[in-house]
Amino acid sequence: MVKRTLLAGISLTFLAAPLAMAQMPKSGKLFDQNCVTCHANIPGSAGPEAGALRRLSPEAIVAKLANHGAVSAMADADKIAIAEYLSARSYTPDGLGQAAKMPNVCKANTPITSITNMPAWNGWGADATNARYQLAKSAGIPAGRASSLKLKWAFGFPAGSSMYGQPAVAAGRVFIGLNSGYVYSIDAATGCVYWSFQARSGVRNAISIGEVKGHPGARFALYFGDIRANVYAVDASTGKLLWENHVDDNAVAGITGAPALYEGRLYVPVSSREEANGPNALYPCCTFRGSVVALDANTGKQIWKSYVIQEEPKPTTKNSIGTQLYGPAGGAVWNTPTIDAKNKALYIGTGNNYNEPRAEGTDAVMAMDLATGKHLWSVQDTPNDAWMSCGAPWGIENCPKNMGPDYDFGASPILRTLPNGKRLLIAGQKSGMIWAHDPDQKGVVVWKTQIPEKLALGEITFGGAADDQYAYFGVSSVGVAAVRLSTGERVWTTPIKAAGPRLGIGAAMSVIPGTVFGGGYDGILRAISTKDGELVWQYNMMQEFKTVNGVAAKGGSMGSAGPIVAGGMLFVPSGYTFGERGTPGNALLAFSPE
Repeated sequence: MVKRTLLAGISLTFLAAPLAMAQMPKSGKLFDQNCVTCHANIPGSAGPEAGALRRLSPEAIVAKLANHGAVSAMADADKIAIAEYLSARSYTPDGLGQAAKMPNVCKANTPITSITNMPAWNGWGADATNARYQLAKSAGIPAGRASSLKLKWAFGFPAGSSMYGQPAVAAGRVFIGLNSGYVYSIDAATGCVYWSFQARSGVRNAISIGEVKGHPGARFALYFGDIRANVYAVDASTGKLLWENHVDDNAVAGITGAPALYEGRLYVPVSSREEANGPNALYPCCTFRGSVVALDANTGKQIWKSYVIQEEPKPTTKNSIGTQLYGPAGGAVWNTPTIDAKNKALYIGTGNNYNEPRAEGTDAVMAMDLATGKHLWSVQDTPNDAWMSCGAPWGIENCPKNMGPDYDFGASPILRTLPNGKRLLIAGQKSGMIWAHDPDQKGVVVWKTQIPEKLALGEITFGGAADDQYAYFGVSSVGVAAVRLSTGERVWTTPIKAAGPRLGIGAAMSVIPGTVFGGGYDGILRAISTKDGELVWQYNMMQEFKTVNGVAAKGGSMGSAGPIVAGGMLFVPSGYTFGERGTPGNALLAFSPE
């Protein structure tokens, strides 16, 4: 473990990953100007260092600031900004988000006795292959009925909530997490709410549901992580915490991809915000390495941890103001691991390097052994990609000398079996390229297909979906494209007008027989025919909704989590923002055929 010391006056911005990039300059500056003198990790500091403060809730921080010397005179909005910055979740005073305070609490809460007796969408990709493909029996929406979808109910979340988390469905309930840290259990048919649980930090991944043992009264658990690298198991029936584990001590580590649950183990992907903090010349860049952590699903105890970059970061050079720099670093794992029962392996897509020296394993599709975490193979589709967010306000002091293109694999690889028995891993890259790797031949590239005219003019960010014939990807500046699984041939493209090259459809796609669903930054939810790309239905979410729980709600953009389908209903989180992208919203929408 690399030990880091802080110099007097150092900015502690890197110790608190913000909820969105656009919040960094204001909230980080507020902390530096008003708090860093007393809360630096240096001898003689008057208060606890920022690493300790970030473990507090934003409500606790605001309460302390109310009677905290000169800071108490600060505007309430600035106190809240500092608190959200440190805790990495939204401020929800007086239990504002608690289910118990909502007017539509379900009249009865019968314990869950089975998660297989009703149609489900469990975890990120509906099953272990991450194909985001719901079969007709479980989908319950025939292809010819997608055009008749109508809003059945809308659920509103407290003001300030952002819709980063993707819903999951099991046992007739919808489970979803928010950037406020709240996780909710909601009745799928009516929208009444069973319970809420609040994590330490924001929850932006999908939730997995499975059996749990060793906890009296609890038969099934929800598993998820937060953006402070904490992993949780809570009772699926009651929301009671069963266990919690902090899986990475790096100050900027977090969990954005959903942990994958398989045969009693939870495989947790670990990502970070270091590429946003590293350009600060006062920051000792960079020491984070992406990893997958295997936990016992019953106890939360770590079984193994496997790093994308196997070499530990070491001191390299010092920058012009004397800050010690480190490397190699990077390889964040933004996506949910894909499970291969046949090969007893998991597959991930990895992120870019942060600096020199550039390492293998980044911008790659990688296989790890399920039992041990050992690297089975890794194919680096884009070498030498060292990238950091080096624009204002940080400057270029710590930035790579030869900046790479930032071609992460942010999306989960999709494992599909062709009619002839051949298997492929289909991986969409941030460059707009789609790759097919052979999981049975150490990941050899079978084909690749470039969707935009030029790389990086259209991003594939959070991934696609695949049925038995085609894979479907939203490409930010292009629209929706279908490619043939066997050859990579583009079959059809449905153009989606985008306001800029990084807009359009960035959220994950989902597919049922005959129809593929996707939502855009423009707030339009679309259903497209898988046969020919014809737009068969669309719905404008940019509006206010009358909600079943009485909370004022408005729809907005979709930019990460995709729509999900189960039991004849389509569930959609509406209101994603990232920096200057997207329109905020706070609604969960449920549709069914008329």
